[in-house]
Amino acid sequence: MIGGGITGASVAYHLAKAGWRDTVLLEKDELTSGSTCHAAGLVTQFNPSPTMMRFRRYSIELYEELGVFERVGGLRFASSDEQLKELQRGVSRARGIGLDVELISPEESARLMPAITTRSLYGAVWVPGDGHLDPHTATFALAAAARKLGASILTQRRVTGIELADHGSVKAVQTDSGRIEAEVIVIAGGIWAPQVAAMAGAFIVSTPVDHQHAALLAVPGHELPHDMPCFRDPDNLVYGKSEAGGVVLGGYEADPVARWIDGVPWDHAGTSLPPDQARFEPLLAGAARRFPFMGEAGIVKLVCHPDAMTPDSNPHVGPVPGVPGLYLAAGLSLNGFGGGGGIGRSLAELITAGSSELDLFPYRPWRFGPVHRDHRYAAELAREAYKYYYHLRYPYDSDEWGRPKRTSALHTRMQDLGAVFGAKHGWERPDYFQPGQPWRRAGADQRAFGFERPPYFDRLAEEHRAFRERVGIIDMSSFGKIEITGPGALPLIERVAGNLIDRPVGSVVYTQLLETDGGIAADVTITRLAPDHFRLITGAGYVNSDLGWLRLQVRDSDLDVELRESSDDISVIGMWGPQAREVLAPTTDDDLSEGGFPFMQAREIRIAGISLLAQRVTYVGELGWELYVDPAWAGQVWDRLMTAGREFDITPGGYRVLDSLRMEKGYRYYGTDMGLLDNPFEAGLGFAVNRDKWASIPREVTRRLRTLDVGNEEYVPIYGGEAVRDQTRVLGRLRSCAYGFTVRKNLAYAYLPVEMKPGAEAQVEVFGRLVPAVVMPDAVLSKLETKS
Repeated sequence: MIGGGITGASVAYHLAKAGWRDTVLLEKDELTSGSTCHAAGLVTQFNPSPTMMRFRRYSIELYEELGVFERVGGLRFASSDEQLKELQRGVSRARGIGLDVELISPEESARLMPAITTRSLYGAVWVPGDGHLDPHTATFALAAAARKLGASILTQRRVTGIELADHGSVKAVQTDSGRIEAEVIVIAGGIWAPQVAAMAGAFIVSTPVDHQHAALLAVPGHELPHDMPCFRDPDNLVYGKSEAGGVVLGGYEADPVARWIDGVPWDHAGTSLPPDQARFEPLLAGAARRFPFMGEAGIVKLVCHPDAMTPDSNPHVGPVPGVPGLYLAAGLSLNGFGGGGGIGRSLAELITAGSSELDLFPYRPWRFGPVHRDHRYAAELAREAYKYYYHLRYPYDSDEWGRPKRTSALHTRMQDLGAVFGAKHGWERPDYFQPGQPWRRAGADQRAFGFERPPYFDRLAEEHRAFRERVGIIDMSSFGKIEITGPGALPLIERVAGNLIDRPVGSVVYTQLLETDGGIAADVTITRLAPDHFRLITGAGYVNSDLGWLRLQVRDSDLDVELRESSDDISVIGMWGPQAREVLAPTTDDDLSEGGFPFMQAREIRIAGISLLAQRVTYVGELGWELYVDPAWAGQVWDRLMTAGREFDITPGGYRVLDSLRMEKGYRYYGTDMGLLDNPFEAGLGFAVNRDKWASIPREVTRRLRTLDVGNEEYVPIYGGEAVRDQTRVLGRLRSCAYGFTVRKNLAYAYLPVEMKPGAEAQVEVFGRLVPAVVMPDAVLSKLETKS
């Protein structure tokens, strides 16, 4: 283990607990000399992520077992009506993942914490199991427990290099005091982790972002009791705990500072950086709005320290593709003490048993890609993630900083059509269109309309009708594309894909990539372009995840196989609708008939002399094609399709409408509707599993992804994660959600007990009220027209 903070100590402890006695933790200074040194030490279980919530729950259990945790409870305030709605939503999401929390009134909040004012207080979430600890005491206690189990801890020992064996696996660690051979290396080096990983040729993304907190003196007459609950006030951007009658107060600046974006000085350790009181003043003012007497409190000490932030605020936990034996527990993104215990346990499970009982997919270290090698771009994403750690970020808001980064060859045409651009994995791509209006980039747009029906709702309905009733067209160049070539290509893909891949050249196969236990690692289409050449198509945000996962599956004994991302090399135009064939036919001499160009086939066609690959597939449940074309010619192809489609009122669509279209037809979305803890039969995708290949996956399941009709025809603001209940218990949580404009229903997916079949009734907790829901068939609309 490299790094002597709470996470490194946790990994060392859990490996030793698992029986690995020959383990050593290396720290270049003293224990707790990085971000751990300056942590405030608050720990809450409240988190919308099922995995992070379980990390935190276990961390508290571990700290209590070590005798270093004070359970005083925690209050999370709503100082605005919108924040109250966010807390209501958060409570429903927490219940949906098994954490029973309570939303209480302003009066009850003041009873639990008499020091606050109820002015502009709308309510609070009360979590009685929350509390705090002393960072130094907790880390040293965990390190002592690891030592007791046989682990060694060496301080003042800086790592200077990582030695790899000839086949690329880790072999040894070089330090300023000598060489240590190791078959497993865990990088838990906090803000130094990217530099340490680079010693092994690995690339990870995290940026140091300044975080400030202060110790405030007790105010005479307003001394705070030691057992006062911890508090968090997102509207006022602050958190804190009582200490010596005063308070330890921290918060999240609206314009945070990133530093050392291309490398942290090795000699930096536990020393605080020069603080900036001017930047901290807005946080003091926020605290005084909830605790008026704090305006009189003197500052004992203002501390400034950088924390490792990733672009998505999630830590890096897991193996590093291409470097066997190298693991990461880094980029904690302000989840240090909350996540530290659970992260250490899960990583130890991965190392010793090859798998974890929790879904670590959101934290895979390889999820970022070449676009994030730009330090300034990665820093802007990290700063924005930090800004919104407390500041309310609505579900439909888009990133604003670091844009534009990647644009497709069709970008100017989208601008001319009045696109409202969102961002995904660096790509600028239309969310929807506003014809006749200037193009713009979406940002914190939902702040203007809150948790109500979006003002562009009717525009989405029009785009939806185009695909469903006429013909719609969309720039899908952001699709993730992976070229898999060589004599080992087919054996590799056949081994990991659920479906049968060995089909004739030109075949397009929809499949999931599966872990050995049947857990779904990806949801993709694979096109066979030649006997030893396959192209895998995945979502824009998943391409590096899928590429890294495939690299982890390659065995030393495999035939040669090359895996290469080609996302930027190929533009993609999607065109679907009942009249798609009538639009495409005048532009080409190729046979587009049902017999001449069957469903799930790909072949080269020519449009106005331009050669391209056409794939007869659909994600919206209508007749159509994906057209893969050289970016230099993409604009010409787009123009000819728009001209040919004019008589059919062809309409450009954005990405927001795709959820509505796909959900009416029962199509799933990876990460939201399925993941590593779900198998294809539970996800309703058993049809895509070759049973001869995967006889080990159980067909009999106890839960099943179902489609729900929530409420009535009127729009219901559901976003995913809300708890689904029957009369007595929580059954699950919502996954994908969208309004189905053809069926005029609020549609949602949820894993429910398998006995709940179409017609069964349930309730969904939406902003504090129970909304009736009915189980529907998987596809609310028939899929027959897909193949017509």
